[in-house]
Amino acid sequence: MAKTKKTNFPKTPTGIYGLDEITHGGFPKGRPILICGSAGCGKTLFAMQFLVKGITEFNEPGVFMSFEETAEDLSENVRSLGFDLEQLKSENKLRVDHVRIERSEIEETGEYDLEALFIRLNHAIDLIGAKRVVLDTIESLFGGMEDLAMLRSEIRRLFQWLKEKGVTAIITGERGENSLTRQGLEEYISDCVILLDFRVIDQIATRRLRIVKYRGSTHGTNEYPFLIEEDGISVIPVTSLKLDYKSSSEIISTGIPAMDKLFSKEGIFRGGSTLITGTAGTAKTILASHFAASSCKRKEPVLYFSFEESPDQLVRNLNTIGINFKPMIKSGLLHIHASRPSLQGLEMHLLVINKLMESLKPRTVIVDPISSLITIGSSSEVRGMLIRLIDTLKMKQINAIFTSLTHSGISEYNDATVDAVSSLADTWINLSNAQFKDGAWVRNLLIVKSRGMGHANGKQEFIITHKGLQFINQKA
Repeated sequence: MAKTKKTNFPKTPTGIYGLDEITHGGFPKGRPILICGSAGCGKTLFAMQFLVKGITEFNEPGVFMSFEETAEDLSENVRSLGFDLEQLKSENKLRVDHVRIERSEIEETGEYDLEALFIRLNHAIDLIGAKRVVLDTIESLFGGMEDLAMLRSEIRRLFQWLKEKGVTAIITGERGENSLTRQGLEEYISDCVILLDFRVIDQIATRRLRIVKYRGSTHGTNEYPFLIEEDGISVIPVTSLKLDYKSSSEIISTGIPAMDKLFSKEGIFRGGSTLITGTAGTAKTILASHFAASSCKRKEPVLYFSFEESPDQLVRNLNTIGINFKPMIKSGLLHIHASRPSLQGLEMHLLVINKLMESLKPRTVIVDPISSLITIGSSSEVRGMLIRLIDTLKMKQINAIFTSLTHSGISEYNDATVDAVSSLADTWINLSNAQFKDGAWVRNLLIVKSRGMGHANGKQEFIITHKGLQFINQKA
């Protein structure tokens, strides 16, 4: 029996960061897409970004038909995101049409006919050769109708007309009480349905997206957080990547020559992940900073996430031990991003990390410390977030360094982040402060593991000097 030949399902790329990955290429080409959700979840912005990106990145003119906001209000609302609607309209690539629906007229006559709308929309599409269309929102269009049979008939006719016109159309709709939309029909006749949600958990606001259905195509089925920032909407997949990444055999320096000698290959593998653990004051940040300086010395960009210190404080403190970050920052090789973990949820932090990696193209990423994340999520949530981050870094062959605070006694945190990352890290380095010796702390470094190579298996004493971390009486 002959096998059925697979054909590629025609899709329209959205231009929205992360969404095309989830939808495996974009929205269904030439078909209606329903975007529904409660007030304030980002439906209008989502649809507008689809149009703007279609024009600027894929040369596909678009029509935005609004039944609520005027063209002037829309232009003003999205200008802060860098969307210049007036410029696109002047170039004859975008049409924004505000249609005012008078419900009183519908109630008085008892009649409702979409013919006038079809004529108006058809004119706007043909005028600029539009490939993308947005209707915002469907409740305003049908809000005055009480005859449910007529309402459903007109909704079906609208969706069929858009499909016959061959445009990729987004229709936005308000969330219903017992259905995705208020009318409960749109989700059944749409070829693709996306649900947006805006929720607040533990005083942290998060917007999430879910693809409810997508006819004729596979797609991600989880909830995906999305962020509205200065350049629009960004979405990030939350499922772990497949374990099919390549592993480099190249060796790079840790930034401390004496420490390199503790490894049989005199360094660590490029693209690996390194976990640095220790109690407070054991020099975790200093060791991570040596990694950063080493990467900059190789002219490889570094992205440093600091969850406890401001960039100025970090630069000042490290300068006292001979690690000068200022020229690295000035040259653009080092970028420090500092924020409190409680600023946003775990998935939002992951999204910010991915966005910065996309724009800065770092070869080394440092997160200092990951233990701070346990304050905004459970152990399983933190582990899930870190697994996705580590997988992403490995896929991109980026050197990853994580520091984590451990506790010598009983603690409410129970070293959850260490449990989460220790089995995933390629190299695990533990730092400790032992008893006093000759009136001073005895600091020790132990390589707990290093995948793929031999290493020193005893504790190595070190001191912190004006030249950074230095080993004493080293024994390989």
